Amino acid sequence: MYTANAYNTYKTNSVNYASKDQLLLMLVDGAVKFAKIGKQGLLDKNIKIAHENIVKTENIFYELMATLDVEKAGNWGQSLMAVYDFIVRRLMDANIKKDAAIMDEVIPLIENVRDTWEQAYKISRTGIVKK
Repeated sequence: MYTANAYNTYKTNSVNYASKDQLLLMLVDGAVKFAKIGKQGLLDKNIKIAHENIVKTENIFYELMATLDVEKAGNWGQSLMAVYDFIVRRLMDANIKKDAAIMDEVIPLIENVRDTWEQAYKISRTGIVKK
């Protein structure tokens, strides 16, 4: 009981005190996690789990799309919006068709988005670009 309460307190505090950049990383980490759970649900023929987690992943990308200021980001922002849009459409296809192969296609894209934001966060914190 104590361990569960301590963990929930930690989780709540980590979100409440996170910077915008850290929250973004938490979101995209969640997207990767939910996409993988959704794929496993498809493989296990557990349609409820698959649907719930694919929708969670879609919702994360809808939130990313809603908060992306394309005007300020220019061409880069438009390209990122196109990637987000493609991911959402493929997630919808996977969910409608119950097709794990589509999830195999989209999960690496989601991981790339996460990795890109993680690198951007590190660069913003340190100013060091890794090659």
